[in-house]
Amino acid sequence: MKTNAGTLDRALRIIAGLVLIGLAATGTVGMWGWIGIVPLVTGALGWCPAYTMLGINTCPMKR
Repeated sequence: MKTNAGTLDRALRIIAGLVLIGLAATGTVGMWGWIGIVPLVTGALGWCPAYTMLGINTCPMKR
């Protein structure tokens, strides 16, 4: 797995994931909020399988 998510992309994914999980944990948005685990994990790893399939790379580092 090569990193394909840049710093800003990763930060936004982690924030969005934490917000969704927090809303789900408080019962504000219901069970679907637990989908926030996906952006949280992809942000933490810096690798997104959808980006790989679509050929997208927001990481400024050269491969």
